[in-house]
Amino acid sequence: MLGMMFTDKECKEFDYMLRKEMDEMLLDMSDRRLDGPVKEAISKRYKVIFRMYARIAPPRELSRYALGLKTNR
Repeated sequence: MLGMMFTDKECKEFDYMLRKEMDEMLLDMSDRRLDGPVKEAISKRYKVIFRMYARIAPPRELSRYALGLKTNR
């Protein structure tokens, strides 16, 4: 386990970076040009980043990205 302390500004930036990364991955997963193994790798990475985001996100925002987790298995 690794612990880190962030200022409020750093926490907001971290939140923003995680959301943008998940948005990009959801967009990539909807791309029909990508094949199965690539989508599987993106899906695994999405799950890791989603768990990181779940630690800092409010429940309302979290549910928005949890839907992407369900539809892209």
